[in-house]
Amino acid sequence: MTLSQVPQVPPQAGTTPAVPNGTGGPHAARPADDGIRFLGKILGRVLHTQEGGLAYDTVESIRVASVEYHRNGSATAYDKLQRTIDGLGESQTLHVVRAFTYFLHLLNIAQDQEMLASGRNKTSQLVDMLDAVRATGMTDEQIQMFFRDALVSPVLTAHPTEIRRQSIMRSEFSIVELLDERARAHAVGASADDIDLAIEREIATLWQTHMLRRSKLTVNDEIRNGLAYFDHTFFQAVPRIMMAAHRAMNLDKTADVPPFLRIGTWIGGDRDGNPFVTEQVLRDCFRMQSGHALRHYLDEVDKLGGELSMSTRVVPASDEIEELAAASPDTSHHRMDEPYRKVLVGVFARLSATLKDIDPDAPLPRATLPATPYGQPAEFLRELDAIDASLRANHGEIIASGRLRDLRQKVRSFGFHLATVDLRQNSAIHEATVAELFEAVAPGTGYGEMTEDERIALLRQELDSPRSLLRPFWGYSEATEKELRIFNAARETLDRFGPQAITTAIISNAQSVSDVLELMVLLKQAGILDTEGRCTVAVVPLFETIADLQEGPRIMADLLDLPEYARVLDYQGGRQEIMLGYSDSNKDGGFVTSGWELHKAERELVKLFKARSLKLRLFHGRGGSVGRGGGPAREAIVAQPPGAVDGQIRLTEQGEVISSRYSHSVIGYDHLKTLVTATVEASLMAGPDLVDAEAEAIMESLSAHAFRAYRALVFETDGFEDFFWSSTIINEVAALNIGSRPASRSKSREITSLRAIPWVFSWAQCRIMLPGWYGFGTAVAKWRAENPGSDALARLYAELPFFHSMVSKVVSMIEKSDLSIAAHYADLVEDAELRERIFSRIREEWEATVEAVEQITGDRPESGASDRSPYLDPLNHIQVALMKRSRSGEEVTERLHRGLLLSINGVASGLRNTG
Repeated sequence: MTLSQVPQVPPQAGTTPAVPNGTGGPHAARPADDGIRFLGKILGRVLHTQEGGLAYDTVESIRVASVEYHRNGSATAYDKLQRTIDGLGESQTLHVVRAFTYFLHLLNIAQDQEMLASGRNKTSQLVDMLDAVRATGMTDEQIQMFFRDALVSPVLTAHPTEIRRQSIMRSEFSIVELLDERARAHAVGASADDIDLAIEREIATLWQTHMLRRSKLTVNDEIRNGLAYFDHTFFQAVPRIMMAAHRAMNLDKTADVPPFLRIGTWIGGDRDGNPFVTEQVLRDCFRMQSGHALRHYLDEVDKLGGELSMSTRVVPASDEIEELAAASPDTSHHRMDEPYRKVLVGVFARLSATLKDIDPDAPLPRATLPATPYGQPAEFLRELDAIDASLRANHGEIIASGRLRDLRQKVRSFGFHLATVDLRQNSAIHEATVAELFEAVAPGTGYGEMTEDERIALLRQELDSPRSLLRPFWGYSEATEKELRIFNAARETLDRFGPQAITTAIISNAQSVSDVLELMVLLKQAGILDTEGRCTVAVVPLFETIADLQEGPRIMADLLDLPEYARVLDYQGGRQEIMLGYSDSNKDGGFVTSGWELHKAERELVKLFKARSLKLRLFHGRGGSVGRGGGPAREAIVAQPPGAVDGQIRLTEQGEVISSRYSHSVIGYDHLKTLVTATVEASLMAGPDLVDAEAEAIMESLSAHAFRAYRALVFETDGFEDFFWSSTIINEVAALNIGSRPASRSKSREITSLRAIPWVFSWAQCRIMLPGWYGFGTAVAKWRAENPGSDALARLYAELPFFHSMVSKVVSMIEKSDLSIAAHYADLVEDAELRERIFSRIREEWEATVEAVEQITGDRPESGASDRSPYLDPLNHIQVALMKRSRSGEEVTERLHRGLLLSINGVASGLRNTG
């Protein structure tokens, strides 16, 4: 049931009706409908109180017209909607945009709460999955061995399309917590009046808070934003996942779960196209991350000190605990018989000293006694383990299984570094840096003019040589100096925080063996790699264009043949990580071809590494939107080719997806549990490769047709770039201050130079969603013409997870798109011939795609079918009106410009998963 079908609840006397509150329909309301009616009612009251009856009436008039239009297609309602929007003044425009934007934010909250409520009584996914694994004949010992070698790593990236400020998020987090309290109060029949008042207070605070950032985010801002999710989710969810795994694996009570779930991040280490990531930023990143982890540990140790009041007059303690207590700086006679408290006073003092050692300016939670800092987290963990062992040996098992158990697991998972930071840089930068180093030690080397074979020979020679390429006091270019400083900072970070701090260095735009060897040479100069191949940092090529995906398996085969590379891989346990790029391959070749070439590359890589008896870990560079590889996490993982997961998976979490998945601890826990369970399923329950010769031939044909259709439009149609820049919000997105990274790799308007995020984001704002479906309709139509009467596509949809996932993503994009809205954006293109020529092609392909989906699935997807559409559409109409005024040459006031940027916020919030 859509929100437009929710029965309208008449307001009680003396109250202001909800804004928006929904109308019509006979169906029973869902919990989310109840939640949004409640929140909408409060929002309406806040709007009326803050801005007056005229503002309220204007918003309500637009809401009613939009709901009426979506309910029965009333042309009268649509005309009224347009007239009202066209007649808005500056103040009214801002009121309407803010009201609908905040309503969509509140709708997200209400639907998240519904999802939580519906899932609270479900049995453990992981327990059920491992029971199914046991039913296939696997023993507990084999399952435990699997987890000892497993890695599930969601990686937060420096690609923000999350456009909410922290102040907005703080109030929204508070509303979530208050709704939880309200549900508990209702469950026991208690009054929720005070809670309702607190919720209204938070919504009023939201209304009076400026929604947009006044300045562009710095990388350090992004780092701080990322740290918030450890408080919201990761500190609570990761130990819970570990305990769920402990139970599901039937481990002995004293056994520890290996830290197979690790949080990674690119924020602070991703330099590709971001000139603001420097060696100081990398140092700041670990200073902030470590400080965050240590302050959390200090708080937990302080609480443990209050809890572990065991007295040796009642129960003994181990000899090790007695020794640690004797060495404690705590000399209070009140705790002479309380060894655990004495030990924890010492632990607190050492943690405080560690925090000061890492960040001398860091404030401590309270004064403490002088102590020696911990050198490594293992020292801290040993003391916690000693407390655990003593408690368990002296009838305190149940006590050890509370906060202490969770803290020990956190230390194993987060260390002192908190999150693993990946380094990433473009291969062209590595090449230029290495070329300059060679030129400095041997002028005339001419590395840039060498053939690939000549480069490989020179780089191999350098990897075998004990010499340094660095010349003291040499005047390197600023670009080279910057790269060298980054690698030196990385070495110092590894020395201080251990190998888990930086495990990966990624090569963007990797296209050759020399691209990989160049990075190895740079790691060698920094002392991270030696001539014996000892190196804890994995060198990871990122294959991201269609051509790169096709060439990737051959490049890796050639690389594995090199003894200089083989010894590094051997030192790293014979495991190679390879990153696959969803975003750029989609922008390069379209949705269908990107998906199929990714699948093919995975299958070929699995074969290659199996033949070499080596282990493969794939790192999936997925975005939130379908155009950037997004979609349901479980479906994406289990649709991987057999052998492609094998207990190891890393995947990026990007943009507003980070907020939607990790802002609430329960939602975050459920998502992480889904990732782990799906990894187990894809690894231990994988069946045979269902892509047989027939399926492969079909996919090759579909991909070829879709590729030609997509490339013909985007790269071969005269005037397409002008159409894109004129009909979308791409110019205005740059003013949103949503991240530290430039929107384009150059000042060119070429599509090839544009980053995938603003490319996808702009198509989402105008409700075309082109990167998530274009080419599919043509591909299916041409294949059916070549194979008349065949039901093979329907069978493929029913039997092949990969194809089922592809079609499901197309359906989701069609439902989020709305070409009637998109037509208004197309009107922004001044050249009428260009506008009609390109938009008509988009419309024809869209209609062909809808037809193709219906033929394959039996169901016709509906455009704009989302329950959000009645509240999204007014924002789109206002956005187009403001874009026209902004681009007309007339003076645009600061308030109207703010309204335009706010409309972007609102549409992104309403669509979700657009970046």
